[in-house]
This record gives sequence, structure tokens and C-alpha cells, in this order.
Amino acid sequence: MQIPAYTLNNGVQLPVVGFGVFQAAPEQTVAAVSTALEAGYRHIDTAAGYGNEREVGEAIRRSGVDRSEVFLETKVWISDYGYDETLHAFDKSAAKLGVDQIDLLILHQPLPSEFERTMDAYRALERLLADGKVRAIGVSNFMAEHLDRLLAETSVVPAVNQVEVHPYFRQSAVLAANAENGILSQAWSPIGGITFYPGWGEDRKSVLADATIGEIAAAHGKSPAQVMLRWHLQQGRQVIPKSVTPSRIAANLDVFGFDLTADQLTAIDALDTGVRGGPEPTDITREAHGFAIPEA
Repeated sequence: MQIPAYTLNNGVQLPVVGFGVFQAAPEQTVAAVSTALEAGYRHIDTAAGYGNEREVGEAIRRSGVDRSEVFLETKVWISDYGYDETLHAFDKSAAKLGVDQIDLLILHQPLPSEFERTMDAYRALERLLADGKVRAIGVSNFMAEHLDRLLAETSVVPAVNQVEVHPYFRQSAVLAANAENGILSQAWSPIGGITFYPGWGEDRKSVLADATIGEIAAAHGKSPAQVMLRWHLQQGRQVIPKSVTPSRIAANLDVFGFDLTADQLTAIDALDTGVRGGPEPTDITREAHGFAIPEA
């Protein structure tokens, strides 16, 4: 199956649906990525902080899919922010992935308490882009105010901003800021998984069990997850669902044979609670969240 693609602001093509490996243990990652590639995924999203870049690279090599057909995205963790540190972070990630060039390299958090360090890290991404070591650069979890400052002090507009977006947390202001600046919104936790991951608090309600989503899914003969992914795509967002279950991996790619109506899209938008499921970007600091990213 040929997956449609978005054209990033520098002309690079990114499949509209990718495969995420957040919280996939290294021993699960090779099998999950192999299954995804066999199912037809051609974009894999990982991060230095996930600890599974090496296994992503191994799965791609085992798959028999040509490297040129796989769009690889990874992230620099806050511990490696700074100009020289981020240049070295590329070297570590590329070596673990087993590639010479990374398709999309992004900063994992804005680190507002040390934003000058963030700026130096982004300038390193600009250098890597100019040198051809990466094909596109971007950011993750940046709010509108972080984007404003970044754009005022750098020369390359991020190609993507990867943020938490699902029906219970739409982040409309961030999505609008991305659109205004020609930045593709990339949704992590696109089906709301973060709302029921262990450790994120009690009384979280799964979006997968939402009655409105369920009614729309029944009307189309689709699963709630497929409806949510379709909602993102029809509103112009790229999605990176994660699963280690083969049937769900395949189902999450089967989102192109139907369209939600305008009323259904509006009904899903109305589910927004304004409550973030993941950590608050302004709370991320090197003191509390920093950890060393191992050498390759």
C-alpha cells in the first residue's frame, strides 16, 4: 500500500501515518518495527531518550526494505542540549540507528528554564541540515511562546512540531501557531494512550471508551482508534500511533477508506477537556529529568 505523504516546508515528503516506539522496551522493538514495516509503514519515530534506537535500526536492516524507503525520525534529549553536545547527539543516534543520514531530527522538549541552551541545540540542528546530515529538523512539545522565540532568533523554520494531540486534549492554540508558521503538527498519543498509561495519575478516562467516538466508529464500521486517526488526518496532522500488537499495528494503518463528516469532526473536537495527559513542557528541567544518553 502506498501511504499518502505531507510535504514539509522544505519540500521533504513525510508519510501521513508513521509508527511510534515510545515505551516499547528494546526487546519488543525489533519485532514491533519489523511487523510495522511488513504491514506497510514507512516512517518510524523514535528518540534517544527511548533507549531503543539501536533496535529500530536493526529491524530496518532485517526487514529487507531499502533504507531509502524508510523515513527515520529521532529526537535529541535535553541532557544533550548545547551546540557541540547536540552535534555529538547526532553522531550517537546515527551510529545506533546504523545510518549516515537521519531524515528528521528534532528537539524533544523546549527546556524553557534553560532556553539559551535549547537555542544552541537548535542552531546545531541547522548546522546538521546545512551539512546534509539530516534532511529536515524540528521540535517537540513546543508551545506557541517557545515557537515565537525560536523563530525570532534562528533562520530555519522547524519542519514539524510533535505535540500531544488527541480528542481529549486538542491543543488548538499550538496547532494554530504551527499552521500560521508553516510547521506540520505531528500528533503523539494520537489515540489518547497517554491518558491511561500507568503512572500518569488516577481517574484517567480512556478516549478509546468514549461514547461519542464509539458511535462514530459504529457508523463507519471502524474501531475507535481508526476514527481518531482519521480525525487527525482530515484536519491535516501527521500521526504516529504506537502498538506492539500485530493486529492493531495493521489496523492503525487502515485509515484511508472512509471519511468522517463535518458534523462528526466537530463532535470529536467538542470532546476537548483542555487537560494534558503527559508532562507539562514548562516543568521539564535537566535537574529533574536529565539523564545521560549512552554512547553508541
